[in-house]
Amino acid sequence: MNSLTRGDPFHELDDLRNRLSTLFGRAPIKNSEESREAMRVAQWAPLVDISEDEKEYLIKAELPEVKSENVNVSVHNDVLSITGERRYEKEEKDKKVHRVERAYGSFARTFTLPEDADAEHVTAESKDGLLKVHLPKTDKAKPQSIDVKVH
Repeated sequence: MNSLTRGDPFHELDDLRNRLSTLFGRAPIKNSEESREAMRVAQWAPLVDISEDEKEYLIKAELPEVKSENVNVSVHNDVLSITGERRYEKEEKDKKVHRVERAYGSFARTFTLPEDADAEHVTAESKDGLLKVHLPKTDKAKPQSIDVKVH
């Protein structure tokens, strides 16, 4: 007689994630408790807000504990890239670390520039863990009025 076994609804998802992890060079996670814990930790990518007014686009990126010398902002082929690294603090001998949930290491965010952005005059500033990238708009983007003469 066949016995009934209780199925795990997440088994196939865990299996798929492990196969994808192996494909991308990460070690597969063996037991389900480690798997659940690993899923809670996100990959390191700074969060951004993008806004605009009549003069410019403004990108604000959250970069807590990232030194400005570890951040690079570049524009190439109408793509703005923000890259950098948040380094892990050196472990002190008399300190015991119980949990590390914040992600560390390299990060990269890329954005396609709008047609009216002036890629030649991009500026950036960093203060209190917030990177501000200013993308001025070109003159051709500003509305123009044309007088129409009626005959």
